[in-house]
Amino acid sequence: MSGFSCSQAVFCAFADELNMDIDTAQMLSSSFGGGMGRMREVCGTVSGALMVLGAKYGYTRRNSEKKAEHYKRVQRFAEVFKKNTGSIICRELLGLKSGEDTGYIPSIRTDEYYKKRPCPELVYLAAKILEEEF
Repeated sequence: MSGFSCSQAVFCAFADELNMDIDTAQMLSSSFGGGMGRMREVCGTVSGALMVLGAKYGYTRRNSEKKAEHYKRVQRFAEVFKKNTGSIICRELLGLKSGEDTGYIPSIRTDEYYKKRPCPELVYLAAKILEEEF
């Protein structure tokens, strides 16, 4: 609610737990708001949550067992999120058609903006899933 993107809101909520300073967390997650740079693709809350899972449980070696374990977590998160919302796609969650409300210039964050967007609730949901499931 302070003007950052949905991906930043989720990822930065876990910055302390990830031993990451807030500026670095904001920078790393800044590309994923608005469904990946406002393209309305994968919801930024989902991207931010998956970044948290990667930082907590990701792998650093070419180990297919570790990769499989990690992908299982990713798919579990997406399954739970989708069960609660119907989708992990930004445009679908916002009720937009393909190509609608895109472009690189972000909307100005006002009280009215937040009233017509489900984003705050989606941020809460993503963080709640991370806390309860992982």
